[in-house]
Amino acid sequence: MSGLLALLDDVAAIAKLAAAQLDDIVVHTAKAGSKAAGVVIDDAAVTPKYVTGLPAARELPIVWKIARASYFSKLVILLPLALLLNAFLPWLLTPLLMIGGCYLCFEGAEKVIHSLAGHHKEAAEDATIDAARLEEQRVAGAIKTDFILSAEIMTISLSAIETESTWVEGVALAVVAVLITSVVYGAVALLVKMDDFGLRLSQIARNDFARKLGIGIVKAMPRVLEVISVVGTAAMLWVGGNIITHGLHALGWHGPWDVIHALADAGAMVVGGGGFVRWIITAAADGVLGLALGAVLVIALAQVGRVLKRA
Repeated sequence: MSGLLALLDDVAAIAKLAAAQLDDIVVHTAKAGSKAAGVVIDDAAVTPKYVTGLPAARELPIVWKIARASYFSKLVILLPLALLLNAFLPWLLTPLLMIGGCYLCFEGAEKVIHSLAGHHKEAAEDATIDAARLEEQRVAGAIKTDFILSAEIMTISLSAIETESTWVEGVALAVVAVLITSVVYGAVALLVKMDDFGLRLSQIARNDFARKLGIGIVKAMPRVLEVISVVGTAAMLWVGGNIITHGLHALGWHGPWDVIHALADAGAMVVGGGGFVRWIITAAADGVLGLALGAVLVIALAQVGRVLKRA
């Protein structure tokens, strides 16, 4: 009988420990998810532009392809890599993240340059590519961008998890990865199919208001997707610039960080609005920095390409 009581006591102790760890996972997941919310918004804004101009029937399959790759990169590649680096080479996380930030700046600046100088030419080139190849190119570009944003999300989430338990850290990161990816790509799927919803509503509506609402949605969605495409490009520059300023600050060069935050504080004092104004000014300054850095990278890589071509 005493042996049974001891066993039950051990089971109760294990249950309490499991409950405490589960509570830790929930707390750390919520904290990490809220800290990564800014990048989540950027991720949701960036993705819809990759399905713009493609056949409507391929929109959801394309979103699913990108989402599936995002789950894989977060759970299979980035999560174990982040845990290993955090355990053995924590100093390497910041430089790797800054390389990803440079890529986002490069891609965002390249899209801005193409929009200003060769938008029609690029559209004509897309028109000459068959739909299957264009889809492959779009999906490949989306997966690359998503990988960088996913790395940012996982790194930010990891920095928000303060625990000695690698097990709790890993489970919390996995939960954050699944939740964030599901929310982002669920929202993207709804967004890209809104025009189909509006068309269907206009066809089955039994009153004028619902019919006009459906027609209005159909007419508005092309412009909405264009705006989201612009927001997505701006988000690349903002996130990329923000990664660079944070990275430089963490590595000991505080100049860009101090200047941007001094501007934000000064703007908040002049305009008012507190944290919101600071956020707007900080995001704008990070975006300008990202655009400048990206333009330099575009020009430098173009020159390298010319040299290699001659060689």
